Amino acid sequence: MRKFLLATGGSLALWISAKVQVPFYPVPFTMQTFVVLVIGMSFGWRLAAVTVALYLAQGVVGLPVFAGSPEKGIGLTYLAGPTGGYLLGMLPAAALCGWLAELGWDRHVSTSAIAMLAGTTIIYAFGLIWLGSVIGWEMPVLQFGLIPFIPGDALKIVLATIALPLAWKIVNKISSDQK
Repeated sequence: MRKFLLATGGSLALWISAKVQVPFYPVPFTMQTFVVLVIGMSFGWRLAAVTVALYLAQGVVGLPVFAGSPEKGIGLTYLAGPTGGYLLGMLPAAALCGWLAELGWDRHVSTSAIAMLAGTTIIYAFGLIWLGSVIGWEMPVLQFGLIPFIPGDALKIVLATIALPLAWKIVNKISSDQK
């Protein structure tokens, strides 16, 4: 029951974070990466991966969980758009952050920040490769899909590092309530 509650709550947090956005082209600036990083670092790799997979599955079946949906499409149509790679990259990013947390990287601010930077890098890698294939490589993909987001994502890593102890308290509370 604990894992079900955490995965459901995490997918709901991802849904809400997708709707908190600053319009950019061709990829909106949202709080999703913040939530993905916190989920990864506080849930562990397996539950973090399941949580993000649940969120993606909700979007694939047509729930308007993604940024700009349903206005910009839903389901696989939305995933085929310019943000699809970033969304898919959230799964391995959450798993990597969770794995590093299980290795003890969540015990210190510096290693937590490095783990979250690694997760963010994975999201960018998936996103930029996908974005280039969607909008074409003749357009400056880094200019549209990376450079404008670096300051915001750096801030999100700082905020996620600060929020991590609170996330542990929530996870621990849910765990103790289920005993």
